[in-house]
Amino acid sequence: MWKHLWLVAVACNAAAAFAGINDANSFTKQYTYEEDPHPCARKCIHDKPMTCHYYFEVENYYTLSKACHDCPRNQSDCFRVDCVPGDGHERGVVTVNRKIPGPAIEVCQDDEIVVDVKNLLMSEGTTIHWHGQHMRDTPYMDGVPYVTQCPILPRTTFRYSFKAAQAGTHFWHSHLGVQRADGCYGPLIVRVPEELNPHNTLYDFDLSAHTITLIDWENKTSMEKFLDHHHSDGNNKPLTLLVNGMGRNRMFSNETNDTLHTPLARFSVEQGYRYRFRVINAGFLNCPVEVSVDNHSISVISSDGEDINPVEADSLVSYAGERFDFVLSADQPKNLYWIRFRGLMDCDERYMKAFQVAVLEYKDYAEEKDVDAMMDQNTPTWESTEMTNETELSNDVTDQLPTQATLLERNVFENFYSSDETLPESIPDYENSRRGGKQLNSLNKGTESNTSHISIPDLSSIRKWDHRLKQKPDYQFFLAYDFYRIDNPHFYGDGYEFYNVSPSMNQLLTPQINHISMEMPSFPLLPQREDIAANSFCNENTVDKENCTREYCECPHAYELKLDSVVELVIIDEGFAFDANHPFHLHGNAFRVVAMEKIGSNVTVEQVKLKDRKGLIKRNLLDAPIKDTVTVPDGGYTVVRFQASNPGFWLFHCHLEFHAEIGMALVFKVGDYNEMAPVPPNFPRCGNYMPQAEALESGKPTCSKYPLLREFEKVLFGDYCESDSSGSVDLRYDKTLAGILLGLWFFFAIYS
Repeated sequence: MWKHLWLVAVACNAAAAFAGINDANSFTKQYTYEEDPHPCARKCIHDKPMTCHYYFEVENYYTLSKACHDCPRNQSDCFRVDCVPGDGHERGVVTVNRKIPGPAIEVCQDDEIVVDVKNLLMSEGTTIHWHGQHMRDTPYMDGVPYVTQCPILPRTTFRYSFKAAQAGTHFWHSHLGVQRADGCYGPLIVRVPEELNPHNTLYDFDLSAHTITLIDWENKTSMEKFLDHHHSDGNNKPLTLLVNGMGRNRMFSNETNDTLHTPLARFSVEQGYRYRFRVINAGFLNCPVEVSVDNHSISVISSDGEDINPVEADSLVSYAGERFDFVLSADQPKNLYWIRFRGLMDCDERYMKAFQVAVLEYKDYAEEKDVDAMMDQNTPTWESTEMTNETELSNDVTDQLPTQATLLERNVFENFYSSDETLPESIPDYENSRRGGKQLNSLNKGTESNTSHISIPDLSSIRKWDHRLKQKPDYQFFLAYDFYRIDNPHFYGDGYEFYNVSPSMNQLLTPQINHISMEMPSFPLLPQREDIAANSFCNENTVDKENCTREYCECPHAYELKLDSVVELVIIDEGFAFDANHPFHLHGNAFRVVAMEKIGSNVTVEQVKLKDRKGLIKRNLLDAPIKDTVTVPDGGYTVVRFQASNPGFWLFHCHLEFHAEIGMALVFKVGDYNEMAPVPPNFPRCGNYMPQAEALESGKPTCSKYPLLREFEKVLFGDYCESDSSGSVDLRYDKTLAGILLGLWFFFAIYS
């Protein structure tokens, strides 16, 4: 009988393996194609959801690759399949389906989104986060490594499946390492039926072509920049910006001194109509972006997917992770106009003067000028040899800070734009891209009285105030951060401690929340919560506060919240080290932004607490805007409130990639384990492999911890196994195996 049992087990495993191989092959054939447009990008009809299937291949790739043929010599080649032109510099990137940005997902609210993500990276894991979707009932789909899932290993595929519950403008991006900075991101647009759209009378068109996705950009890989900055003397200042993956930061020349460049993003409108534009900031460094349109004002109607009462502005500032929707009225003379994107903070005039432009093109003007024909006729003949230094922008601009300021003196901007008749007549540069007038979400400004600046708490949400966000929250956390002069062991060692580094300009300060760096566990918290040891988490109440101000503190930074409790976060930028700015993003929830104020060039936690005790923090508890990403003024605070109604483990972090990767983050544990969604069947697991050394030396398998399985193991192996007294086990697999073996025992006992 046992011989029969053994044969059945072997046959079952072989059949399963064979079936898996065949499934993988048919899987690839079925989903590698892309439909353009995707059938889910449609007019939304109430109560008629669809299942929307996408296939993502994440891989290492290259800008201006062989797929680009003669780009930019032949402009049409820049739009070939698999061509990623970027800003004109060749560099390694991380793409999805060989696009930057990656494929746009456009669906209707309540559609089921299914995305099969295959990792074709050579040596890295990956995950995809669906920024703006709260993942209620599907928390395992949030895409945060070591919080909601294991990294997707190279050559493997992970299926994300979730409901598009949060309408509005969102985006997806890699949440592992610096892959987002290298191009692994794309739009996620969730529309609603017209009858459910409170702004449907404010515009005539909501077009896919009017999505604007921004990122700060480099001419080297982001990992190279990260390592150079954290371990050597490299800077962390962005070189330029990309708009929908396009921009100009390098000029090419031919033997007749004609110049050509990689293409700019273009947005077409027709005079007399109103258009909804969607702006997504996928940025990764400290580079807020000021957005304006020449000769046009904008009416902002939404932020982070949540509708607001319209606000008229001349420009807006967007921080990494934020999204804004605005209505543009095409009410100007038929012409070409610049859309300007001006970098601030680490992109400003002190450093690289990073900026970019796109073109707003009135339809009839383009037809009259026959732009396409003109582009073909005026294409110069290129040299096949390498261009000289005199006619090519340096490939290593970051070694020549501040290079763009120098280039301005050489009138390079004129060379960038003046020879192209398909562009507006004015010559854009960093200085003249500053827009006057009324500005929304200005840099490092709160609700201080200033008629020219509109702060986020000044906005009013269309959604009614949730009565559950009561006057006094159940939890109030003061989360203070800054850059600290401590010996971070990840970047310092014996003989080159912080104060021993020479020259002093190479001293790297560490950004922390409440003097704690987030240490991710070796396994994902949500699906393997049974592996979490007691007292694993830390926060300012469990660590030695005095020591953490002098020494480096790193641990799983977390706060435990009761389900449905009301939480208030007072986020404080102390501002002593640098003039900086940090946007913060909350997973699994949106929040009301109830207060924001810049107090001075710097501020202490005690100053803010005292101000709060005296009732001097004015909170908007009537119609405060709803967001999931918000900035904090340097030397000030931002106050947000939310109800912790979504059980699970949810990350809260700075959305500047370098900061988040070195620990500027924490986790909210919402609810008890039994209130969290059950783990999906066969969900991937990971963690340390640490068996006892004696078991490895003996070469024997490890015995099960369960008596029933040990009895079967005695029959199969005799005493040929070692007891296991280390590490955790997967209860589901042992119990499942016990049930299978017990069933087979009875089967053969009856029929043999």
